[in-house]
Amino acid sequence: MQRHAPIFFVLALVAFAACNKSVSNVTDNLPALTPGNEDLNAGTWKPVLLTRPDTFAVATPVATSNAAYTADLNEIKAYQHNLTGDMKAQISYWSAGHVFRWNQIMLELVTKYNLPPYQNADGSYPVPSAANPFAYPNFPFSNPPYAARAYAYVTAAQYDALVACWHYKTLYNRPRPYQVDSTIQALAGKTTLSSYPSEGAVVAGATAELMQLLFPDEIANIQQKLSQEELALIASGSATRSDITAGEALGRQVADVYLARGRADNAGKAGGTPANWTSFVTTTEAESQIPWLSLEYPARPPMLPLFGKVKGFLCDSAAIIALRPSPPPSTNSADMTAAVQAAYNTVKNPTRAQMTTVQFWADGVSTYTPPGHWNYIAEKDFVKQNYSEVRWARNLALLNMAEMDAAISCWDIKYFYFNPRPTQMDARIKTLTGIPNFPSYVSGHAMFSGAASTILAHLVPSRASDYMSMSQDAANSRVLAGIHYAIDCQVGLTVGQHVGNYAVQRAMTDGAE
Repeated sequence: MQRHAPIFFVLALVAFAACNKSVSNVTDNLPALTPGNEDLNAGTWKPVLLTRPDTFAVATPVATSNAAYTADLNEIKAYQHNLTGDMKAQISYWSAGHVFRWNQIMLELVTKYNLPPYQNADGSYPVPSAANPFAYPNFPFSNPPYAARAYAYVTAAQYDALVACWHYKTLYNRPRPYQVDSTIQALAGKTTLSSYPSEGAVVAGATAELMQLLFPDEIANIQQKLSQEELALIASGSATRSDITAGEALGRQVADVYLARGRADNAGKAGGTPANWTSFVTTTEAESQIPWLSLEYPARPPMLPLFGKVKGFLCDSAAIIALRPSPPPSTNSADMTAAVQAAYNTVKNPTRAQMTTVQFWADGVSTYTPPGHWNYIAEKDFVKQNYSEVRWARNLALLNMAEMDAAISCWDIKYFYFNPRPTQMDARIKTLTGIPNFPSYVSGHAMFSGAASTILAHLVPSRASDYMSMSQDAANSRVLAGIHYAIDCQVGLTVGQHVGNYAVQRAMTDGAE
């Protein structure tokens, strides 16, 4: 029982910290999105997976003089004549930005499903199964690599769908309902963008299609959100029913491209097999090194040991191998002895400031994970930039593709070197947060933070020094917590920055700048 008591204490601290990182507490009651630049040329930007913006055909809309269009306008007038308080609230909520609001929903779902399964009576651990997602343990366990991949797929699909949407908006140039009929109110603000297909519905279709696979137990909730969003679009006078039907269909078609890729990106094999787990130990021992061991009781299989084989968006497999840094100190060396002693010295008498930093960046169980934390940081700054919907999607896609590839690179390095954590090397070390169930070198927090701060500094240069400072704090927090050696975080930050530079290179060549 004594072994478990510190863990429960730490989890309570982490839960307290998570409660103070509400995804909505900074973004309630926002005004309608009013972009400083509508990015009218976004239909020419470079997509991620689509080969061209007109990959999927969108039918020519009927003329605004057509009786079917008149019926669409009458539907809007009927809603506006009988607006309820709930409908007004939905209009206000979604008008702050469709990409932005779905990103918040994603953060909430990752938080909800970031729960490691409890052990069976025989000491083994059940594994969440995508084939039977409703049985215990519920699928998914949205740990940091899973979360990074989920954020990347959703935001990249939103971006591609909106590039296609902007292409067809330019092609068809259908006016907004309130431009056709002056009796219709623009309750979500006005825009110079054409109406068909609806950008909000495009985002909704792409997001819902992907999220229903990523979080299958949330299908009813996701469908309810989509219905609320589309009703808000109509009632606000932003779009007609036909604008929305075309937009949602386009979004779902783009999502299907991402779903096909996701089924073949090796993520389903990332958990490995008992033979894989054993091979890491025997390979490390054959090199006369001490292998990493799970310190959970009973010992838990390593988290996603083959995630380094997943196909990324920015770095191919050769680049992932090239990103591997030099090895950590030998486990039998004086340098390792000194690193272990330094870890012990750091945590034996923790200060209040040390605990505050550790808790703020912990992002453990029941949180939106380190990649989600950087999404939260980004969205607070993006709100202030008054981005268009398509630029919101593009910038979040760049961030999250960098985070996914950072996860792939980090997990490749972790299991390539299979290095033990300080707590394994010295039982005196009592960590200030939970001990992650995977090898030490390099730090995932450091890699996620290095990648995120690099691309965010490019996107919002006025905040560059702040992002770099935050990334250093996030990396240092893992040393202060006693779960990493200093070299894990120093090297992880550098490799993460290299991954972030891949995102910067894409940003400079995608036509948006």
